[in-house]
Amino acid sequence: MNKHVLILGAGGQIARHVIADLASDAHVHQTLFLRHARKLQGKTPTNAQVVEGDVLNTSALANAMTGQDMVYANLTGADIDEQAKAVIAAMQAAGVKRLVFVTSLGIYDELPGRFQKWNKSMIGEDLKPFRRAAEAIEASGLDYTILRPAWLTDEDEVDYEITVKGETFKGTEVSRRSVADLVAKIIVNPSLHVRSNLGIDKPGTDGDKPSFY
Repeated sequence: MNKHVLILGAGGQIARHVIADLASDAHVHQTLFLRHARKLQGKTPTNAQVVEGDVLNTSALANAMTGQDMVYANLTGADIDEQAKAVIAAMQAAGVKRLVFVTSLGIYDELPGRFQKWNKSMIGEDLKPFRRAAEAIEASGLDYTILRPAWLTDEDEVDYEITVKGETFKGTEVSRRSVADLVAKIIVNPSLHVRSNLGIDKPGTDGDKPSFY
């Protein structure tokens, strides 16, 4: 069965790996939505089309949402909560139910010990809109999966474990390829991790802070 997925923030570093992972899947059609098409590196896969737009542009997002089966949001910024609300509204209007949305670790003070203190000192204030975004998604009635990645690396590896909301987060870092692998698996099999809010990290990276700090 063919799946149509709208990828918001398609120029993002995790999204690029997802797009590549899905490029050879003839049963997936990707709509790559981003502000500037030039941010896409390399050739657009044969199973993809590019749409320029901003998620806060209601008509542009509504047009891109038409005919989609699911949405993967790879967004960021101080207004991430407003972006999340715009995505939710567009999905509800179009009758699209399945959402994968990337937020951040630490939005629930769920990190262990000294890592929690370090993370808060680095990005504590920035986490507030990410938490509001997650709360809006959980209250939306959509079939969501919220992902909270550890500090991201560009390691060329797929190696990860997950924790669920309410559990203590584990490691301090994870590769973008690992996060992309989980996203791609959910796109191919949308019944995975429905109504789940997941932390994702690389096993064995527990500590007071990521190794690259």
